[in-house]
Amino acid sequence: MNSLILGARRFVGLQKWRNLRVSLQNGSAFSNSFSSATAADVNPKDGGKGETFKASSFLDSLRLAAKLTSKVNADSVLDLLRSYGFTDSQISSIIRSDPQVLIANSATSLGSKLEFLQSRGASSSELTEIVSTVPKILGKRAGKSISRYYDFIKVIIEADKSSKYVKLSHSLPQGNKIRNVLVLRDLGVPRKRLLSLLISKFQPVCGKENFDASLKKVVEMGFDPTTSTFVHALHMLYQMSDKTIEEKVEVYRSIGFTVDDVWAMFKKWPRSLRHSEKKVANSVETFLGLGFSRDEFLMMFKRFPQCIGYSTELVKKKTEFLVKEMNWPVKAVASVPQRLAFVYECLNLLP
Repeated sequence: MNSLILGARRFVGLQKWRNLRVSLQNGSAFSNSFSSATAADVNPKDGGKGETFKASSFLDSLRLAAKLTSKVNADSVLDLLRSYGFTDSQISSIIRSDPQVLIANSATSLGSKLEFLQSRGASSSELTEIVSTVPKILGKRAGKSISRYYDFIKVIIEADKSSKYVKLSHSLPQGNKIRNVLVLRDLGVPRKRLLSLLISKFQPVCGKENFDASLKKVVEMGFDPTTSTFVHALHMLYQMSDKTIEEKVEVYRSIGFTVDDVWAMFKKWPRSLRHSEKKVANSVETFLGLGFSRDEFLMMFKRFPQCIGYSTELVKKKTEFLVKEMNWPVKAVASVPQRLAFVYECLNLLP
């Protein structure tokens, strides 16, 4: 396992160097950093007057004001968070990460969740750190769900601070799951992705042998641990036995793909392996019926495997819009199938 971690770290380091070199060549590295920092830096003081920010001006900057039925409620939520010890900086971070905190929660429901977490022994500093780190915890129901989520987050945060806590965590309930998550953390998987794995109904971080085998495959394929694709690949391989994987590969081979093609598509879109034989056959039939040749749809699937998962109705609607409304030849759509992903943006602009 240690060799896997070291190999993944080298891969991530190499990728970062390549990205930096490309950015420098394009002359955009510093301008992008500046613009990102400017966009992310919102002063929690209002107008430089030293006044604590109110919901109205803050929500206007996030374009959320129109979605709120009451700005008074939003202000009451902000006041509630402050009463629990959240700093304006932490509140700003929470709302940026999850604006639904103000839209979906009343001060009463939010208060009950914070009170519940405190009743479990969370100190003020612990509570504010964990909630501001993962605001989505506030979307959980007070009780077992939010309690379990909170415990997992706490383990990861504490493990980042102390190696002693890592050893202790293995003796905790669901210690095997925590052990697996900490392995992923050492590989470089971002904290936000670790948390989604912990609460996933597919439980891709349970067990040991199956997890280790699935992780080994994902790392050896060269997936970048910092990306969501890495997590999706782990999800898919964890759920399927070797026999099931072979059967899925054979489905694609039967319509003209090579084994290498199948794994190349998997690296672009891991969910491509979840489709049934019937789904793949229907997708092929749909594209052929719209005028694409067999070679064209094979090329499309290789370049943009996401389109395999589109429903028949969706494929027809998207393709007909591009061909009939935009006057693009079928070959043009086939050459850049990613265009299918953006069709709805155009459709929404139509009167």
